[in-house]
Amino acid sequence: MGKLAVYKYISLMVLVVQLIVTAYTFLGLFGGDVSPIGNTARAMVVYILPILIVLNFILLIYWLIRKRWLVSLIPLVTIVCCIPYMTTLVQFRSLDTKVDNQPGLKIATYNVARFNRETSGFLAQDILAEMKRQKVDVFCIQEYMETGGERRNSALYKEYFPYLAMAGRDVVIFSKYPFKESKPLLFEGSNQAAMWADIDVNGKIIRIFNVHLETTGINRTVYKAGKLAAQGYEVDENRVLKAIYGNYTLGMMARTGQANILAQEIRNSSVPTIVCGDFNDVPYSYVYKTMKGNLVDGFKECGSGGWMGTYRGKKNVRIDYIFHSESMEGLSYYKVELTYSDHYPVFMKLALQQ
Repeated sequence: MGKLAVYKYISLMVLVVQLIVTAYTFLGLFGGDVSPIGNTARAMVVYILPILIVLNFILLIYWLIRKRWLVSLIPLVTIVCCIPYMTTLVQFRSLDTKVDNQPGLKIATYNVARFNRETSGFLAQDILAEMKRQKVDVFCIQEYMETGGERRNSALYKEYFPYLAMAGRDVVIFSKYPFKESKPLLFEGSNQAAMWADIDVNGKIIRIFNVHLETTGINRTVYKAGKLAAQGYEVDENRVLKAIYGNYTLGMMARTGQANILAQEIRNSSVPTIVCGDFNDVPYSYVYKTMKGNLVDGFKECGSGGWMGTYRGKKNVRIDYIFHSESMEGLSYYKVELTYSDHYPVFMKLALQQ
């Protein structure tokens, strides 16, 4: 086989790879439009979308080097179609701190991981100090824990946020503004919960949803496997991988049902609405698209700081969100890389409808 034939064969194989990568990229972009129930494999493609986009960039460079201009349009068009998705992960605006002095509402969402079960209350105090520095008006907490040494955490927080609403034991909204009404949304068979509360912001009623959806189960499975290995037991990697996949699939099914319930509650809202919390799912997933509905993703609108990974560690993915009604305008959206939890807190300043 001559050199020309080898080049043609390699180009053909790369073209096949290109078509497969392109097909899976579009499957990932639109897989979240369909419920994962009965479509698990399709729904999971969204989790490798960043990898698929990188592969498209590599293939684009390859075709340009080979001067295959027509074929290079395949990865180029694919990448262009991915731009709306990429803007849910990365924004390069600089943060304008002056907007904090403008009229409006500053909201924060933070999964505090039960304050790392620290019982002295110092960690909760540090988090409250950060909320004060950021001039937060409404603070939505997931995985809240009440114990805080000699003083209960709620007593400490109510010195700055005088109003408190809770759902279950670990979903809490602290507010500077009074509540008009609130409703817990408890999920059957789950430790997770959600809630909404109507707050009166200088005569304007705003409904705020605080959401904590079903976990992935990955960390729990890995922890159990590591504990068994540390105790001297032989751990079968294949069984661990199967357990991870099984737990993740179960979590996905649970989040799907929870998102459907919450989406109906959001649609029923007759006042301007903010939805925030720990969704335990990535952008463009079924959960993301269902929860967002006709709302605005605050990060796409006014986000800053580059990569918006809100989960700390190796899986630095975006799973914490703030959405809002179109009647409000986002002024700033950012995270602060605190180390008190396995999540980062997310902050947003909004201008309210006049």
